[in-house]
Amino acid sequence: MCAKPTGIKIIAANRKARHFYELLDFIEAGIMLTGSEVKSLRDGKVNFMDGYVRISDGEAFLSGVHISTYANAGYAQHVPDRERKLLMHRHEIHSLKSKMEQKGLTLVPTKLYFKDGKIKIELALAKGKKVYDRREDLKQKAVNRDTEREMNRA
Repeated sequence: MCAKPTGIKIIAANRKARHFYELLDFIEAGIMLTGSEVKSLRDGKVNFMDGYVRISDGEAFLSGVHISTYANAGYAQHVPDRERKLLMHRHEIHSLKSKMEQKGLTLVPTKLYFKDGKIKIELALAKGKKVYDRREDLKQKAVNRDTEREMNRA
C-alpha cells in the first residue's frame, strides 16, 4: 500500500490581513479549482490583496484572489480573477452568514495550504481596524522590537 502524504505545506499567507483587520475566528474550507490553477498554486503564484468571501444562495464564493495563469497549460488556461466556490457544510455557511450580518464582520482569506494532498484555505472572521488602531499597532511593534534589541545587548 502507498502511504498518503501527511502534514501541512503552506502555499501563501495573507500577511496584510492582520494589519487591516482584527481577526476573531478561524475556519478551514476546501476550494474548487481547475487543473491549471492547482499547478500555478504549486508554484506559489497567488495574490490575496483584495480577497474576501461572498455568501449568496446558501453558497460561499472566494472573490478578489488572483491566481496567476500557468505557463505550460496550453489552451486550457483559467481566468486569474474568477470567483471560486468554497466547499463548506451548509450549517457552517449559515452560521457564518448570521455572524456577518449581525456583527458587521467580514470573512477574509488568511492562508492557502496543502493538507493531506488537498488544497485548503483558512478563512478568518474579521473586523476592520480604524487608521488610528493600525498606527497604534505599528508603534507598539516598534517599542517591542527596541526593548527586545536592548535585552539582547545586555
